[in-house]
Amino acid sequence: MTPEEEQEFKRRRKSRNLVLGLVLLGMVVLFYAITIVRIGAQ
Repeated sequence: MTPEEEQEFKRRRKSRNLVLGLVLLGMVVLFYAITIVRIGAQ
């Protein structure tokens, strides 16, 4: 693997990890909000 290919691979992996982290954070916020709404409804 050439240095350019390795750099591109690392860049793609970093962006994929960032997107995955944002999706995970979004799900955590969603579950938290649903929990707060359900507790407040009782």
